[in-house]
Amino acid sequence: MKVRLIVTTTQETCREAGADVTPPTIIVVAAAVVQNPLAGKGKVDDLSGLEELGRQAAELLVQQALRALAAIGVQPEAVRGYGKGAIVGVDGDREHTAAVLHPRFGAPVRAAIGGGADIITGTKKVGGPGAQITMPISNKDDRWVFDDMDSVDLSIPDAPHADEMVIALALSTGGRPNARVKKPT
Repeated sequence: MKVRLIVTTTQETCREAGADVTPPTIIVVAAAVVQNPLAGKGKVDDLSGLEELGRQAAELLVQQALRALAAIGVQPEAVRGYGKGAIVGVDGDREHTAAVLHPRFGAPVRAAIGGGADIITGTKKVGGPGAQITMPISNKDDRWVFDDMDSVDLSIPDAPHADEMVIALALSTGGRPNARVKKPT
């Protein structure tokens, strides 16, 4: 994996709609800008190299995200939501992002946070430098926990270049700030 750039952000929401959020909702996003080894090669059927790239990226990103959480006193077991996303540069193929995000990305994340029975929701797209992606966040054990259904945006001004991918992981500790929408009964 050839990494050009790593970006990690932490967002703590302390007030929402004029009311305190106690404890604050925390979302950390860790993203890596990596070289796409299949850029410019057209339709390639064997995507196993990108699947391995996804595993390596997940290992890197979950450690970056957990380091950011630890810096503000949050332990891995406090993570209750997650999401992922990828933007492939214009010399790539949207299927490249699927190969990176789906077959092997989840296992390293689940191992590092101590579980996660449900899928890691994700999104993917083709774009150029500064392209924005909105990553869904859902509960790590039950995608139907309404309070944890949220999203976070990511944009890196100089990425991805045409031959790169932005691969990102989002971890959350508190669901939507002051969540109060309930399932119908």
